Amino acid sequence: MTPDTRTTNDLMPAKIIYGLYAVGYLVALTTLAGVVYAYMSRGKNPVLDTHLRFQIRTFWISLLLAVVGMVTMMVGIGFLVWAFLAVWGLIRVVSGFLLANDGKPISGTKYWGVMAY
Repeated sequence: MTPDTRTTNDLMPAKIIYGLYAVGYLVALTTLAGVVYAYMSRGKNPVLDTHLRFQIRTFWISLLLAVVGMVTMMVGIGFLVWAFLAVWGLIRVVSGFLLANDGKPISGTKYWGVMAY
């Protein structure tokens, strides 16, 4: 097994969690399963841990934005908050998955925390 293959296999939990987050757009319960799996998978690999930290933050920020969207629904801007949340979350899931697929850690975010690099 080459080092690249080993690193990619070590990042399988991150890929699974990104998949659970993506399916969460249709079945919200999978997102909860993803964050639980992220918490349980920490501490095994430093590269994996960067992805897990990113995924855990994505979950909690998404939950906060969803609540803000629900509260602001009465004044008519909740739909805009939810639209932003949908795009923001999808970009984070895709950019994180692509880095995990390449075996790279998440060094940070750009565009106000939208995209992982």
